[in-house]
Amino acid sequence: MGQEITSTHFTAEDFRRFGAALRQETDLARQMFAEHGFAPRARRAGFELEAWLLDHNHFPKPCNQSFLAALADPLVVPELSRFNIELNGSPQTLEGPALRRLETELSATWQRCQDQARQEEATVLAIGTLPTLREQDLNLGSMTPSPRYLALNEQVLAARGGRPLRLHIHAAEEDTPGLDTLHEDVMLEAATTSFQLHLQAPLAQMGRHHNASVILSAPLLALAANSPFLFGHALWHETRIPLFEQAVDCGEASLCGGEAGDRADAATLERRRVSFGSGYVGADPTELFADNLRRHPVLLPMCSDAPPERFAHLRLHNGTLWRWNRLLIGFEPDGRPHLRLEQRVMPAGPSIPDMLANAAFFYGCVDRLARQDLPPESQLPFAAARENFYRAARHGLGARLQWLDGREHPVTELLERLLPLARQGLEALDIHRDDIERHLGLLCARLRTRRNGAAWQLAHHRRHQDLFRLTADYLAQQRSGRPVHEWPL
Repeated sequence: MGQEITSTHFTAEDFRRFGAALRQETDLARQMFAEHGFAPRARRAGFELEAWLLDHNHFPKPCNQSFLAALADPLVVPELSRFNIELNGSPQTLEGPALRRLETELSATWQRCQDQARQEEATVLAIGTLPTLREQDLNLGSMTPSPRYLALNEQVLAARGGRPLRLHIHAAEEDTPGLDTLHEDVMLEAATTSFQLHLQAPLAQMGRHHNASVILSAPLLALAANSPFLFGHALWHETRIPLFEQAVDCGEASLCGGEAGDRADAATLERRRVSFGSGYVGADPTELFADNLRRHPVLLPMCSDAPPERFAHLRLHNGTLWRWNRLLIGFEPDGRPHLRLEQRVMPAGPSIPDMLANAAFFYGCVDRLARQDLPPESQLPFAAARENFYRAARHGLGARLQWLDGREHPVTELLERLLPLARQGLEALDIHRDDIERHLGLLCARLRTRRNGAAWQLAHHRRHQDLFRLTADYLAQQRSGRPVHEWPL
């Protein structure tokens, strides 16, 4: 959820001062990009994995404070709720053994978390939304103690005039009941855990890489979907998408009922703090920061005395806007600022091999698309990329998507065409051949069996009609280390 802050109450003067500093830093970011002032780092990769802490009955266990204190691992940090944690990966130069190093580090960190969870009489689980989650689990009593989270909750509700958040999701299947409920705080966001990928690319190519990442969002999401259940309802294959978009709705949505995705108009979607964005970028990706400034009021006006070159206000404002493809400012070890992309569409799970295969697909495809002579963003309108995204979230591997040729294709057919592109990209990055074969071979098997995490969960529930058994079997299979296409029902 971003930077920590030290206050939860703000005045009109705080908002004025913060806004002035934010405008100054936004102008500075654009100036620095024009003058090549950001670190010209070559391609690097990294990740964040959000996970659940569960008790022995497969309910969320709000114990992350004692868990993290005992673990004492700088790569593992708290999340919004006491029953969520976040695992981080060390950035790797995107060449040679990069994917193997990311996987080795994640596996080792995950094992340490498993070992510590046992000491807490708990377990850790990587899944997009937890099938056994109850709405009453999401309350302020389960919020991780943090001024940032308290302030976020207060400011979201203040922006809404104290009105509760409404969660309204139509089920993907027309004959299946949807979900319509009210919630008094932002804790709904804690029900959405993800596997986020980070990418640094040469500065001159960052805009193209951003647009390629936007275009890839839909096929990537269909490939990785793993969140079909919420509060006992089978909703979208990736229910995490509409859930997060409505969980921190500050009242920007004008559509009656607060609907999400392909049932909402474009203007409504663009005003949300969690959104697919408002368009592609040009050569200068920092125009996204200017777009943030224009479209979204400040939410957490925590003023800083840091110099403008630290971008404290811009980074805090950007941290309260969760585009599914987000541009970030970070810092090199020598203190120079850099730009990187954060691809946020994928859920956590179902297994470490599955997640790394998804990462390989993304890194290979985004490289090839970003370097095509004819920019793919000139072939696929942004509105079509956005519609693709919500179709993929609703239907997973059953979606039909518009592609660069202007025609619709079953997403499985499209993914089969994209796998060779991913291979070309990984080979161009000089990723080790055996890693390419292993990761892309896993994805070929997933497409052949038509089984991602969401498909396995839905099939399991159709057979057994028991969400507790589903969660227990999912946990057992995740611990086995096998990819999801090999999981029995």
